[in-house]
Amino acid sequence: MADPAKSKAATSRDAAIALRRMAREAAEVSESAAALEASAGAVERSSDIQTETAIRRTILASDRTVLAVERTYAAWIRTGLASLASGVGAHAVFGDELPYWLVAFVGGVLVVFAGFAFAVAAWRQIGLALKDPKPEIPKLPTAVSVGFSALLVLTCMAALAEILLVPRG
Repeated sequence: MADPAKSKAATSRDAAIALRRMAREAAEVSESAAALEASAGAVERSSDIQTETAIRRTILASDRTVLAVERTYAAWIRTGLASLASGVGAHAVFGDELPYWLVAFVGGVLVVFAGFAFAVAAWRQIGLALKDPKPEIPKLPTAVSVGFSALLVLTCMAALAEILLVPRG
C-alpha cells in the first residue's frame, strides 16, 4: 500500500500546482478584461468621431446646396439680362433696317423670355427650404432675390411696351 504521508504530500503538491495554475489563469483573465475594456473605450471614441464626422459632412452638404442654389439663381439672372439686352438691342439696331413687325417680334420674344428667366430665378430661390441641419454660411435672403427678380420683370414689361408701342425709324 501507499504511504499515507507520501500520498498527503502528493495531494498537497497537486493542490499547490492547481492553485498556481488557477492564479495564472485568473491573472490572464484579468489582463484580458482590461484589454477588452480598453478596446471598448477605443470603439466608443471611434464611434463618437464617426458620428461627429457624419454630422459635419451633412452640414457641409447643406452649405454646398445653398451655394448651388445661388449659382443657379445667378445663372437665370445672367440669362435673363442677356436676353433683355438682346431684345432691346435688336429693336435699337435693326429698327430702321428691317420691317417693323419682324423687329418687334424678335425683340418681343427675347424680352418675354427674359421675363420668364427672371420669374424662374425667383421661383427657384423660393423653392429652397433647407431642413436641419441649417447651413453655416448665410444664404441670400429670399425677399432680396424675389424683389430683385420682380424689379427685373417690371423692367421687361417696360421694355416690351417700348418695343411694341414705339416703332423705330
